[in-house]
Amino acid sequence: MSKKVTPYKESELGKKEQVRQMFDNISGSYDGLNRVISFGTDVKWRKRIVTFLKEKSPDSILDIATGTGDLAIAMAHTGAKKIVGLDLSPGMLEVGKHKVAHKNLESTIEMVVGDSENLPFEDNSFDAITVAFGVRNFEDLEKGLEEIYRVLKPEGHFVVLETSVPTKTPFKQGYNIYTKHIMPTIGKLFSKDRSAYTYLSESASVFPHGEAFNNILRKIGFIGVENKPQTMGVASIYVASK
Repeated sequence: MSKKVTPYKESELGKKEQVRQMFDNISGSYDGLNRVISFGTDVKWRKRIVTFLKEKSPDSILDIATGTGDLAIAMAHTGAKKIVGLDLSPGMLEVGKHKVAHKNLESTIEMVVGDSENLPFEDNSFDAITVAFGVRNFEDLEKGLEEIYRVLKPEGHFVVLETSVPTKTPFKQGYNIYTKHIMPTIGKLFSKDRSAYTYLSESASVFPHGEAFNNILRKIGFIGVENKPQTMGVASIYVASK
């Protein structure tokens, strides 16, 4: 990223520790706010990832930055026998564990605390790896992607869902107004952490989306790299393999 954005500008903690603190703070309201802020479109985007991976028939999936487990839970529809949801935030994972239990998926989905830049898995461990709205929170983007490449099996699939910035008028102007003013205001009204949704907006605006992110993936060693803009360009699904 061209600029390092952190949740708490006055904090002396590193970005990783700040992100963990932020998500612990907003874990209780995160799911509801996500639905409101994205108008529910995030659910549709996740379904497209599930559809893509279901065709690949993976036995094992790692969902990094799993948060409260929405994508990990949705991945049960791929038929994978083993799904691991990994996140820095114990608070988010606690919410996710309750959701997994409610769906009776404990035998398939394991929720673990872990660092995306130091994954606790052997080389070539997973058939597929996913990250939804998480790569922009990596403290060292390339290091995190290198770790993902390491634990992905040869010919395995890597799928990223991440925010991007529309380039066409009037969507670009509308997006800027919404993310800079409306989204943080909604976050402040309904979340006890007033900085969190300002950070989420700022981090999205500086993330190297589109071809810039494709090139980073290629630099790491991924092949078959492709990005698929979603909903007028406000998000993108990136697919790659090893």
